[in-house]
Amino acid sequence: MAYRTVLVGTDGSASSFRAVSRAAGLAAATGARLVLACAYLPMRESRRAAAAEQLGELAYKVSGSTPADDALRAARQHAVAAGARDVVLAAEQGDAVDVLISLAGRHRADLLVVGNRGLNSLAGRLLGSVPSNVAHRAGCDVLIVHTTPGGR
Repeated sequence: MAYRTVLVGTDGSASSFRAVSRAAGLAAATGARLVLACAYLPMRESRRAAAAEQLGELAYKVSGSTPADDALRAARQHAVAAGARDVVLAAEQGDAVDVLISLAGRHRADLLVVGNRGLNSLAGRLLGSVPSNVAHRAGCDVLIVHTTPGGR
């Protein structure tokens, strides 16, 4: 199957960039559009106030969608290095699983790519993990990339 739109989730971590690179390679090989997605949650007022006090005029860098936007810009560099040509950035407020499923639907993704981080942790087994929940809820193919030690 040739994919037309590949969506990959990133949180700005090194392990998520491994998933981005794999998704970008697939997108490049199939001529697909690559959507880089990052979910974020609003900062609590007490944390925002503390950050503003410590960071002064640079406080905007840790509030709102700015950290997600920064993660997406870094992910774009990894994607381009892996050969992706048509790259779209999407930062959205909300739970990671909900955001990935929603964006996959809106962008009509044929493939949703996530890293395996969380699948083997106790918290992941008890509470559910992003890769596991995405695999259960997605209406398209899902690729879970081994991005953590012990993976590929």
